[in-house]
Amino acid sequence: MASKIYKSLVPLSEYMDRKFKGTKAEYDKAIAESPCLYVGNLSFFTKEEQIAEVFGKAGELDRVVMGLDRNTKTPCGFCFVIFKTRQGAERAVAYLNGTMLDEREIRADFDWGFEDGRQFGRGKSGGQMRDEYRTEYDQERGGYGKVMEAELRGGGGAGFGSPGFGGSPGFRGGGVPPPGPRRQPQQQ
Repeated sequence: MASKIYKSLVPLSEYMDRKFKGTKAEYDKAIAESPCLYVGNLSFFTKEEQIAEVFGKAGELDRVVMGLDRNTKTPCGFCFVIFKTRQGAERAVAYLNGTMLDEREIRADFDWGFEDGRQFGRGKSGGQMRDEYRTEYDQERGGYGKVMEAELRGGGGAGFGSPGFGGSPGFRGGGVPPPGPRRQPQQQ
């Protein structure tokens, strides 16, 4: 009875990972039972130890797997947190989703389960897709998005103003320098 009440307080995401090999019903079942969380919107400088310390307050952890840029093998703003029990994962989503970590509002959501290879970003440049097209400067996520960086450097490519970006009238960025020095993530 208590688990039915608790489940109504921790809604499941509508998102479905397109890499999941199974039906929607199988995906929903995996999400409903998995002790694994996807944690997003992390700073590129957040450490595995910080994640373990914060999420370990919700329950005993099995492990933390930091998301890495596929090419550089540096952190790229997400991780998987695997608990020993589903209850720990439920507490973490209920209490930690939307909280601040390294001055960023993190997103903790149920995940169908970690498999080797999922720790690498899926973006064209090796990081996360969402960081490919980011137009605002975000020091904690490596600066501008990859497309914007190319535009600012005059590299063009399939960026803003090109047919590959919806054929919008040209955006050239005007050589706007980033505010302040750029921090570099450390190798894991």
